[in-house]
Amino acid sequence: MQENLSLYHIFYTVSRTGNISTAAKELYISQPAISRAIKKLENNLDTTLFKRSSRGVTLTPDGQILYEKVKGAFDLLSEGEDSILHNRSREIPRLRIGASTTLCKYVLMPRLKDFIAANPQIRITISCQSTYQTLKLLEEDKIDIGLIGRPQKLSGYEFLPLLQIQDTFVATHQYLENQHQLFPSEPLQHTATFMLLDEQNITRQSVNTMLHEHQMQLGHILEVSSMDLLIQFAQVGLGIACVIKEFVQNDLDKEILVEAPLGLTFPSREIGFVCKKGSENQKLLTQLAEI
Repeated sequence: MQENLSLYHIFYTVSRTGNISTAAKELYISQPAISRAIKKLENNLDTTLFKRSSRGVTLTPDGQILYEKVKGAFDLLSEGEDSILHNRSREIPRLRIGASTTLCKYVLMPRLKDFIAANPQIRITISCQSTYQTLKLLEEDKIDIGLIGRPQKLSGYEFLPLLQIQDTFVATHQYLENQHQLFPSEPLQHTATFMLLDEQNITRQSVNTMLHEHQMQLGHILEVSSMDLLIQFAQVGLGIACVIKEFVQNDLDKEILVEAPLGLTFPSREIGFVCKKGSENQKLLTQLAEI
């Protein structure tokens, strides 16, 4: 039986490739060995399985019948292997985390080292997108845990706060001085370039709300795609950037950046981990939050 399986495997490979030379390379055996195997199978079945030509081989009617049966058998074997591998992969604990690029860098990354050390068996995947997209992926069960700024409505989810953050406007001292010299009698909001995240970002939306409440309209706005770029543009003196204060505290302490005197004080916002209520990942969420 074992020898017949080997013959059928060779027959299947030759049938699928339509070429003895190609089958030989795929099976890592010589062409003469393949020819002998095909001849032996034909003798066993008392039929001709292939028509040979200069272009390769084609199946005879009997060969086509046998190929369909053999192909079905090998497909079943392949499905069996895939099922076993799938079962094994399900046994490996996994954790799918969603977060914005900014929160991933400044909040998640510092926690991952200790978490991985405590849970070396867990396979972790991270997807980066906005808070709203993270909540959508969580709802669709495409991620297990999200790292987000607390939205106004969060029913059906477990939220574990990590830290308080506060938005602020920053620039270099030189940029602010240049603005004062160029426009001594004009307010900054009319003359300066203000660098903000795009309108879909939850941070930008909270900034818009604050500006609206203070009836403050910015004259020149440059939208930037990430918090890191906002910080870097502010550092080189491109304008006044609206950033999360905690993420530039080191620059403020060293006076690389200073807070712009706009008369605005933003309320604090909560950052935390979130998962569906009753989720089996709540224990991991709690562990991540406590690191």
